[in-house]
Amino acid sequence: MKILVQKFGGTSLATYELRQRVIHHIRNGLNEGYQLVVVVSAMGRKGDPYATDTLLDLINQNGRSLRARERDLLLSCGEIISATTLSSMLHREGIDNTVLTGGQAGIITNHQHNNAQIITINPNRIRQELNKGKVVIVAGFQGKTTDGEITTLGRGGSDTTATALGVALGAELVDIFTDVDGIMTADPRIVEDAVPLETVTYTEMCNLAFQGAKVIHPRAVEIAMQTNVPIRVRSTMTDNPGTLVTSASEVTRLAGEVQDRLITGITQVPNVTQIKVKAKEGQYDFQLKVFKAMAENGISVDFINVNPSGVAYTVFDELADRAEEILRSIGFEPELHRHCAKVSAVGAGIAGVPGAMAKMVEALTEEDIQILQSADSHTTLWVLVRGEDMVKAVRALHRKFELHNIHCQTAE
Repeated sequence: MKILVQKFGGTSLATYELRQRVIHHIRNGLNEGYQLVVVVSAMGRKGDPYATDTLLDLINQNGRSLRARERDLLLSCGEIISATTLSSMLHREGIDNTVLTGGQAGIITNHQHNNAQIITINPNRIRQELNKGKVVIVAGFQGKTTDGEITTLGRGGSDTTATALGVALGAELVDIFTDVDGIMTADPRIVEDAVPLETVTYTEMCNLAFQGAKVIHPRAVEIAMQTNVPIRVRSTMTDNPGTLVTSASEVTRLAGEVQDRLITGITQVPNVTQIKVKAKEGQYDFQLKVFKAMAENGISVDFINVNPSGVAYTVFDELADRAEEILRSIGFEPELHRHCAKVSAVGAGIAGVPGAMAKMVEALTEEDIQILQSADSHTTLWVLVRGEDMVKAVRALHRKFELHNIHCQTAE
């Protein structure tokens, strides 16, 4: 029998009315003949009683000194509360089900508490329950070590749970239900004429997620890509099919023709600081010293440009003062540009196509937006702009690449 994995995020479970919509989608899956595995996140967002960030606030208000192991014990509760609450509602509706923690579902992780990596999955317990005709509800975001310690998977962990189970079970589909109607060409809060995409490739989705699109975690997409398990990103509030995330060949097959879109979407990451460090005369190991100092102090760097005369990179604004202090302590005089934004144009179609960067620069120049730094890969073009120019930049690029009418794109 075919298996469908459905994942419901915290916003989809926040209220009684929303949980009724969840049950509606579960019924639809059963009516379509699927065996169902339902992965749930903790209910709501920060401020809601059982949300992950609310649980973390308990620690912040009571000593701020909980060890990583015990923190995982606390954080795992949010998803268990969601799972058991949904279980009760399903039983009342006459839908037989069982609840499993991540560990009971067979998810085995390493020992890195608070950000564990999945090592293997033994889905036998899930299969046994499915074969009894039950819906299996799995608490997302968590697993256990080989010696039975509870672990959590870090941000996006419920997405990761869903796609990992989809791979392990050989599911036909993984549905990620959220509060938006699929993947959009840009953040609709910024671009009014942003449109939903019917299909995107795994690679495009990973890059969109890494560059600021928060609909699905990139790690989850990477896992699904290993065995080509399709993902649908859908809205809990509608029955629309949403956006299908799949292989490039499948995107082409579904379209009935080779996709000729240059750019798929525009994303943004606000609140970053650019740091520039110049090399001193004859100092050939300065790049090593700079990045080793950042690594040793746990500061993640991004948007890296390296040349013989200097380096430029970004950190999040809240880490900028610490990064500057470290660099000065080892003899450098960094130049900082605070409150910047990274704006990206993502599309599998830009590989080997001349003119894409020229078009991007033209769009920003026309709006008098200064480019502080740029970079590119085979699927992404990045620019760093001042924070106050971020919204204008996103809108300008969306307009220049004609993403409101995505089939009209050309590089020229």
